[in-house]
Amino acid sequence: MASTQVIKSRIRSVKSTRQITKAMQLVAASKMRRSQEAAKASAPYTLAARQLLNALAGHTSVSDHPLFVKRPVKTRLLIVIASDKGLAGSYNTSIIKAYTEQLQSDDKAGVKNTTIAIGRKASQFVSRIKDTQIMGVYQDLPDRPDGRELRSILDSVRVKFTSGEVDAVDVIYTEFINTVKQLQRIVRVLPAGFDSEVEPGVATDAVYEPSTAEVLDGVAYRLVGAQIFQALLDGRASEHSMRMLAMKNASDNASDLIEDLTLAMNKARQGAITQELAEISAGVEALNE
Repeated sequence: MASTQVIKSRIRSVKSTRQITKAMQLVAASKMRRSQEAAKASAPYTLAARQLLNALAGHTSVSDHPLFVKRPVKTRLLIVIASDKGLAGSYNTSIIKAYTEQLQSDDKAGVKNTTIAIGRKASQFVSRIKDTQIMGVYQDLPDRPDGRELRSILDSVRVKFTSGEVDAVDVIYTEFINTVKQLQRIVRVLPAGFDSEVEPGVATDAVYEPSTAEVLDGVAYRLVGAQIFQALLDGRASEHSMRMLAMKNASDNASDLIEDLTLAMNKARQGAITQELAEISAGVEALNE
């Protein structure tokens, strides 16, 4: 059995680790609340955007707009959203697994692909994959990206799609459901208006002024951007939620380990006392002989 000094040293080390994980848990909980509020606040607008794009796609005058053109998928752009930091449970692992499955699916279908990696963990993984084309890398984005950062991503996506370099754009992210439940999702944002998960909106007899092209250039661009923005918000809320739970589990495990080590130390101390008493008794008996 280890000596009491060794066990005491281990207890001090575990307590120090528990202080760190507890602090990280509290920080993640604070960020999680703000991220959850942001994701939930923008969700109705994003749903309305998806419905409106579906409705617009059904118009004859819209079908030939560059952002609504549906063509056979020969090259696909994947936007994968992960985190910049680790210690978030299975958050990054699940996203990377979903991304890998999409790459394998494209290989089997003979579809080429290129990737925009958002988050340091995503960029590190993508850069290690052989023969994978990286179109862009974005790191250290704030919890709520501003217009400049979102516009940079959106402009790159629009140029690639409208030029015909890619035939589809999919976003791989983690949808925030609640604190303990998040789902990995793959959502197609381009071509716009072909979202099978939502019903079309009610813009059936819309008249476009001054022209269909001018209206759609602004409207479709913003609505597609809303979907990417929502994916970023959901991803960040999921990240903070999973990090909070991971740090809580780590703190609880540290507390359990401290209890086990304390029990072992008490047993070691008790054994040492028993040994000393036995030696004293043996010495007394030896003197009395």
